Amino acid sequence: MSGRPVRLRDGDVVLRPIRLRDQGAWREVNARNRDWLRPWEATIPPPPPGVPPARRPTYRQMVRHLRAEAHAGRMLPFVIDYRGRLAGQLTVAGITWGSMCSAHIGYWVDAAVAGRGVMPTAVALSVDHCFRALGLHRVEVCIRPENAPSRRVVEKLGFREEGLRPRYLHIDGAWRDHLVYALTVEELGEGLLERWHRQCPGAPHK
Repeated sequence: MSGRPVRLRDGDVVLRPIRLRDQGAWREVNARNRDWLRPWEATIPPPPPGVPPARRPTYRQMVRHLRAEAHAGRMLPFVIDYRGRLAGQLTVAGITWGSMCSAHIGYWVDAAVAGRGVMPTAVALSVDHCFRALGLHRVEVCIRPENAPSRRVVEKLGFREEGLRPRYLHIDGAWRDHLVYALTVEELGEGLLERWHRQCPGAPHK
């Protein structure tokens, strides 16, 4: 998988590699959704005494880091296009091989298209790819308990809730608890995308 760009599609929903030239659209969607995303967005914790605070990376620095991780086989960084426009981001990260063969997924979506089935479709596409094309055994998603819309995404797709990780990630300025949802290849059945289609036919087009 190392270094190979991957493009996944179902109807109006497309997952494709993030690009430097996406900067304008990415910044516009992020700025418009600032209040919507802030409660769930990762932040940098305060440094130890005497250590200068870390700066958030620029867009170009972020893309270069994501590309380097992708080429090293540790990550699949996608943007989500919906009906030809950038509508969010999904990252398969922490890809680990050997005796674990696992990864975790993080995502966000433009509030303007929330509720149209875009995010469940994107997650289903990425998980099917992880299991069927990459050969991973386990995928997990960690979500703040307060984030009901994001929890509904994975619950609709059949992820299992495994428990709470206290103070797991620094989010919105503090260390926050996260619920762990997971799925293994043995639970995939016909595939997440097929499962989602049967549950909610035509969802990406609604």
